[in-house]
Amino acid sequence: MKYIYSLLAISILLSCSEGKKNSLEKILASENLIELREKRGEVDAKKLELESQLKLIDDRISELDTIKKLPLVTTVKVEAQSFIHYLELQGNVETKQNLVIYPEMGGILEHVYVKEGQKVIKGQLLAKLDDGGLSQQLAQLQIQTDLAKTTFDRQERLWNQKIGSEIQYLQAKSSFEAQQKLVNQVKSQLAKTNITAPFTGIVDDVITNQGSVVAPGQTPIIRIINLDNMYIATEVPESYISSVSVNKAVIVEIPILGKTIEGTIRQASNYINPANRTFKIEIAVPNKDGDIKPNLTARLKINDYTNTSAMLIPQSIISENAEGDQYIYLVNNKNTDNEATAQRMVITTGKTQGDVIEVLSGLSDNVEIINEGARSVQDGQLVKILK
Repeated sequence: MKYIYSLLAISILLSCSEGKKNSLEKILASENLIELREKRGEVDAKKLELESQLKLIDDRISELDTIKKLPLVTTVKVEAQSFIHYLELQGNVETKQNLVIYPEMGGILEHVYVKEGQKVIKGQLLAKLDDGGLSQQLAQLQIQTDLAKTTFDRQERLWNQKIGSEIQYLQAKSSFEAQQKLVNQVKSQLAKTNITAPFTGIVDDVITNQGSVVAPGQTPIIRIINLDNMYIATEVPESYISSVSVNKAVIVEIPILGKTIEGTIRQASNYINPANRTFKIEIAVPNKDGDIKPNLTARLKINDYTNTSAMLIPQSIISENAEGDQYIYLVNNKNTDNEATAQRMVITTGKTQGDVIEVLSGLSDNVEIINEGARSVQDGQLVKILK
């Protein structure tokens, strides 16, 4: 409608000036500079008069037009609410009781008493090596020790009765003690042929078969795991050292099992790794069903920040000017027809979580902000709010 009236006004101007066309052509043909300047001033004044008339016409049209072409927007009311921010990391499931057992001495693996998947208790005999004649040697030494003890006991009784020499008593005592040490030494060597469970757990793998020749500290025999004391280890950037600490709440998600577990940080390292500027943390996880295995991948959500009265807005409505200031649009002076004026408001933002962001300054409680259509309006522009 406004465009039609503008064309009409221009047509009137052209009609009025048609009669003066010949005089304008004469002035142009005369090449008289003074007359040309006078004519330009006359036309310029006429232009200003017509523009003023056009503005009056447009204003009147705006008053009478019941169907206004206003930008359509939606709004949301900002209210103070609780904001819990989570630091999201990835970690691995581990256990401190995951051990591959190696023999302490070499020889033939004579017996394996357990099988894979079997539960064992601490100290239980798992396997035995051929002792290579140590048991026979121990038996001989034990006979000699018994004889040395008998000799010493008799010599001691005589010495207590003041019979015999002191040197005989000391020699008998020394011989007996030396034999005892030899027996204990062979017993210690013989004990190394027995492979026992260092802790209560499950035999995960029998690595070396019965009858194989093994070498001390080199041939793996059995892997044993305890799945009761499981934990998740991960590395945290040093910038979170003040907010990620012992007893902080953690949500643990194990995607492959579809499990979500609530836990706490049981240990936070005091050492910063200079290579990647991180520190380690551990989160204990219960494993009553035994389905959580070492080296599973877990997602961690650590509560590192909480604000009980935060102003949260969608991240998508924030714009930024050339100076780097972030701003959004409020609505003011809303009338009964849901028409309002858009007002630009510069804000300061904080932490983000998902699709929302915390506003630290620039907003007050219960204000109405433009959501959809926020990027297509201007400061001071009249907008239509959709319900």
